[in-house]
Amino acid sequence: QVQLVESGGGLVQAGGSLRLSCAASGRTFSIDRMAWFRQAPGKDREFVASIVLIGTTAYARSVKGRFTASRDNAKNTLDLQMNSLKPEDTAVYYCAANSRAGMAGYDYWGQGTQVTVSS
Repeated sequence: QVQLVESGGGLVQAGGSLRLSCAASGRTFSIDRMAWFRQAPGKDREFVASIVLIGTTAYARSVKGRFTASRDNAKNTLDLQMNSLKPEDTAVYYCAANSRAGMAGYDYWGQGTQVTVSS
């Protein structure tokens, strides 16, 4: 089992920055890919960014150039630096982990942290 706990959410004005963190515990040695997703009120959960064990990242088009995902494998943490925030970035942000090598999707999820961007 893997446990994921997010932190760092809050209220920020448009144009501001926030840094989210996700702490993983348990069978962390099994984790390959980690990711951030978000879900705004009334909308489906959407992909934000992902990072694999060797550090290769991928981003949603809507956040590319503004958000940066990073990972500390020694500390089992995943961060998301969010700059130039927009009101449409308002959502609950979830950390996810994939422990099943070679398989798509994510089998572990955090409880989420709220990010609210005011205009």
